[in-house]
Amino acid sequence: QVQLVESGGGLVQAGGSLRLSCAASGRTFNTQVMGWFRQAPGKEREFVAAVTWSSGDQLYADSVKGRFTISKDNAKTTVYLQMNNLVPEDTAVYYCATALQTRILAGPRRSRVNEYDYWGVGTQVTVSP
Repeated sequence: QVQLVESGGGLVQAGGSLRLSCAASGRTFNTQVMGWFRQAPGKEREFVAAVTWSSGDQLYADSVKGRFTISKDNAKTTVYLQMNNLVPEDTAVYYCATALQTRILAGPRRSRVNEYDYWGVGTQVTVSP
């Protein structure tokens, strides 16, 4: 079992920044990919960013490229999402997820919700106009 705890959400004005954190605990030794997803009211959960744990290779959704940065701290088994130049359309609940090394997960497949094994409960991000 793996437990994921997100933090760092909140209310920010358009143009502002937030930094989300996701701390993993439990059986984290076989972490392969960690990712961020978001879900706005009435919409499906969508991919934001992912990082492959061993290589650091990153993947971003087109909507956040150049504004969001995913990073990781191997020692703490923590992944971060630095969000800059936020816009109201970024308002959503942000979820952290992890995919284990039970099969190879690489490339654009890291953007698929059903490729991830464990999820956090989410943290609300609200961007006001």
